[in-house]
Amino acid sequence: MAEPLLEIDGLTKRFGGVVASDRISLAVDRGELHAIIGPNGAGKTTLIGQLTGELVPDAGHVRFGGRDITALPIHLRSQLGLARSFQITSLFLDFAAIDNVALAVQAHAGHSFRFWRPARHEAKLRGPARAALARVGLESRADVLCANLSHGEHRQLEIAVALATAPRMFLLDEPMAGMGPDESARMIALLGELKREQTILLIEHDMDAVFRLADRITVLVDGRVIASGPPADVRADAAVRQAYLGSLEARHHG
Repeated sequence: MAEPLLEIDGLTKRFGGVVASDRISLAVDRGELHAIIGPNGAGKTTLIGQLTGELVPDAGHVRFGGRDITALPIHLRSQLGLARSFQITSLFLDFAAIDNVALAVQAHAGHSFRFWRPARHEAKLRGPARAALARVGLESRADVLCANLSHGEHRQLEIAVALATAPRMFLLDEPMAGMGPDESARMIALLGELKREQTILLIEHDMDAVFRLADRITVLVDGRVIASGPPADVRADAAVRQAYLGSLEARHHG
């Protein structure tokens, strides 16, 4: 069998007396969309922080592309192709959409070019930037100031910025947070397209989206993995229903 792109082994993180990550182990295969779900306080954000390098685990290991990256700083993980969307960069609100993406292309290439000229005028930047915008459905909004884009379009633009860094894997942290039904539907469609070409680790509260998109789902409760597998198996798991899905369904129907 092919080696997983991401391997997490025994990851443990404590904050004082609270165990936020309790010996978490899971693997993400190349080309899969792997979702992590769980109630608030389950440790999802802490886990992502350890994958990006923002937090140092107390124990355990993280391997990416066969390399141990447990002690690697954030920027080197990004260079290896591990991209966190929505905290990858702060969007420049007074720049046009295409300028935001062109700057990401520029940074990834490691060139300053002629930085005093708008990045959009450099052909080496403009082509990839437009291609990234087209992939997320924002090509017609390329010249719109970021400040004038909707909340959902900001999310799409952040994915375009991530795509501009040519990632091998996306870490998507709550991409549908704060979205209305129409924006959520567009994001689900976008992620459905992206998963054909990208490996994605998705943290998301929208269970409809998770069960529509995920190839595998891992459930965290109190920092521990209580189940991991295909969506149908997770949905049918008694422990998952008791700890998480049952209460969600009750609220949904209540």
